[in-house]
Amino acid sequence: MELPERLLNFNLPPFNFQSARTTVSIGLIHIFNLPPAPFMALYIRFAATRVSRALLDTRVVLLSGPRQAGKTTLAKQIAGRSERLTTEDDVVLTSGDGIPLTLERLPFFTLDDLTTRDTILSDPVGFIRRLDRAVIDEVQRVPDVLLAIKESVDSDPRPGRFLLTGSSNLMTAPRIADSLAGRMETVSLLPLAQSELRGTLPAFFDQAFAGAMPHTDNAIMGDDLIAIVLAGGYPEALTRASGRRRSDWYLNYIDAIVGRDVRDIADVEQLQQMPRLLRALAHYSGQLVNYSAVGRMLGMNHTTTRKYTDIFTQLFLVTMLQPWHDNALRRLTKAPKLHFLDSGLLAALRDVSAKQLVTDRAAFGALLETFIVTELLKSASWSDDRLTFFYFRDQDQDEVDIIVEDQRGRVIGIEVKAAATVTRSDFKGLRKLATACGNRFVLGMVLYDHHMTVPFGDQFAAVPLSAVWS
Repeated sequence: MELPERLLNFNLPPFNFQSARTTVSIGLIHIFNLPPAPFMALYIRFAATRVSRALLDTRVVLLSGPRQAGKTTLAKQIAGRSERLTTEDDVVLTSGDGIPLTLERLPFFTLDDLTTRDTILSDPVGFIRRLDRAVIDEVQRVPDVLLAIKESVDSDPRPGRFLLTGSSNLMTAPRIADSLAGRMETVSLLPLAQSELRGTLPAFFDQAFAGAMPHTDNAIMGDDLIAIVLAGGYPEALTRASGRRRSDWYLNYIDAIVGRDVRDIADVEQLQQMPRLLRALAHYSGQLVNYSAVGRMLGMNHTTTRKYTDIFTQLFLVTMLQPWHDNALRRLTKAPKLHFLDSGLLAALRDVSAKQLVTDRAAFGALLETFIVTELLKSASWSDDRLTFFYFRDQDQDEVDIIVEDQRGRVIGIEVKAAATVTRSDFKGLRKLATACGNRFVLGMVLYDHHMTVPFGDQFAAVPLSAVWS
């Protein structure tokens, strides 16, 4: 089969601003004068709404996510420090009653800079004491600065004092989590979602929890679907002109993370094994992880393998879906399920190409499931509702890939299928889930490679994959 040209040279269309002075409003944030960047398209990040709201009533706001996801760019825009913004009226926040609150140009410090880092390390309390308000980038590189910030905001509790970015999960450190409890709000920023790339805020969760069957008018299917899954969402990777160049970027990215960020958060004796472990874990994405089996491949014991996997979780490279439990469902699997947090990164680690997937769709399933999990996690991070993600599998091997539960206890179930055909048997796990949930169950969907939403009885439907970001 001849490989389609669009898979050889895939690039997403830039979401640019065409007029000389354009105002784009999303939620509470208004950004002015944003000309297209010379090498990278500029995208509105939907997390900006969450950050802007938090700055109005919270002393410290942490923008948390993996390296190269766009945290620094967004923090600079919000703080009036971006080179893409003008110096006058760069960012205007509005309160709930519409009163504009101009956010002045804030001091910006990045702890990736050696001089800045050494200065803060020598006297974190003295450094923070001299600041009224500030942005501090990559704060995980000097954890003690967070304790100094806690002292500062306790003595001066005005909202919006500090906007921080961090490339590791600081809340896993008990001393940090306890000291900033009630003082700091964390906003997640993962790599670009498909909806951000297209400039359309998705309605998937709103529709699903309302009991409406999600649908799309612009389905992406077949070879085009393969292309966006392999590309992933890291902004820098998306500037690469070919799949091979994107894969090279992802592999260099992993080398940089292991060489720098792992050392910042953990004392790792077998640092040289970390890239090999990540490649091994790539073959378990979408599966339950057998730490003993993975460790045996690398000459590591179960405890070390699990400890090092937890480090990758802290760095937002992988995540774990916890099993869903209910008294009505017996003999459920209790182990967590591993997923990578970017399908492009996963494809590079598995050395999967577009050419391979065109002729071998069987290898596409795990990549697609990871892609959908991450798209849903991104959408949930912008939602006003707090959504929790699970999966379930029983000893009969009936399962549901993704279960989403809201604060009211309502449940939707999602199966991911790479094929273009859905049958009643694909709903077996979802029907078990519906029975167990009773009236808490809202909707069960099989997401598939098609453009039509097809009902399969009350509360069940085959839904196009593209509906997730439409």
